[in-house]
Amino acid sequence: MTLIPPHGLKLVDRRYRRNREFQDGPRTEPKKSVVLDRSLLQDLWLIGTGAYSPLTGFMSSKEYTEVLEHMHLPSGWPWTLPIVLDVDRAFARSLREGEWIALKTPRGTRVGYMQVREWFTWDPETHARAVFQTTSLRHPGVAALKARRDTFLAGPVYLTGRPGTGRYQQYLLEPRDTRRIFRSRRWRTVVAFQTRNPIHRAHEYIHRVCLEIFDGLFLHPLMGVTKPDDIPAPVRLRCYETLIRHYYPRNRVVLGVLLSPMRYAGPREAVHHAIVRKNYGATHFIVGRDHAGVGGFYHPQAARRIFKAFEPDRLGITPVFFDEVFYCRKCETHATARTCGHDAGYHLKLSGTEMRELLAAGHTPPPEITRPEVARILARAGLSGRLRSSTPSP
Repeated sequence: MTLIPPHGLKLVDRRYRRNREFQDGPRTEPKKSVVLDRSLLQDLWLIGTGAYSPLTGFMSSKEYTEVLEHMHLPSGWPWTLPIVLDVDRAFARSLREGEWIALKTPRGTRVGYMQVREWFTWDPETHARAVFQTTSLRHPGVAALKARRDTFLAGPVYLTGRPGTGRYQQYLLEPRDTRRIFRSRRWRTVVAFQTRNPIHRAHEYIHRVCLEIFDGLFLHPLMGVTKPDDIPAPVRLRCYETLIRHYYPRNRVVLGVLLSPMRYAGPREAVHHAIVRKNYGATHFIVGRDHAGVGGFYHPQAARRIFKAFEPDRLGITPVFFDEVFYCRKCETHATARTCGHDAGYHLKLSGTEMRELLAAGHTPPPEITRPEVARILARAGLSGRLRSSTPSP
């Protein structure tokens, strides 16, 4: 059985094995090293396991410029977000082309190698306008960008370790894992879903509609670096586990976690999320309303419109769009404007931001919004104090 080809037609494998004779890696342990923060460690993991195929390392200046200006790699494949490694310029100048360096965690554990091909400077304003459509420091992605160092280091990488993810280690599936699962279940069509918010009844409505159409549902919540006021990843994962256990057909659903930083890049990040799920073997991807948006910086439909900028055959994965889902008190069920003709006064809906505000105030979401089992998890997590003390969303 043939699955959807990965982006670039070949699934990248940059996991280091010393006994691989043809591997072009360091013969001795490099003397120089770079410490990666959590976001960069997650990018390294995604490059090494093929989730970022066709990338084999951190981007060159040519790749970086093409992505910023044209949302494509020089090879012609669609790509919307820069995947770059920032370092101090003085360190970059100390390196020679072709030199291997070690990539380490803040604790000093080596997790990969990189062969230096070049270093180049960059302009935060140009980067922010292209990726985030704003230079406002109120945007969390821009604020994080402005804190990065002034030089990017480019070159292929090898992954030597596996991130410690504690409780959800079993869900840290690689693209090879999910492709093997989809193939064993003979799924020809797989629709992927992601969110950084706790799962609720509107999501469930979308999932059930998709299960009527596609062979399988790949639930792939993002569990990487997010804003301080987002619900903690372990809590969100328990919500998924509970919902699947009590309400979903288990043979039609695969749950995995995406260990990736959240950039809040709106429409560009929606395309990026789709491409990554294509590498995991999904044929379709659910694009949410204001997907990867934050603080009203993007039009709610921008994530839909951007997909028109790409040739469908080149993008490879098909976006799936839903209108905003709400609970209609008159219909006594969940619906969208396409399926419900009642006045908005009958409609009950709650955005991710409103959900966080409700939890921060110590209130339990109503059953029309959240399953009771999920609501209990959120209530027991003690989120009210944590969310109130966090920096509010811009």
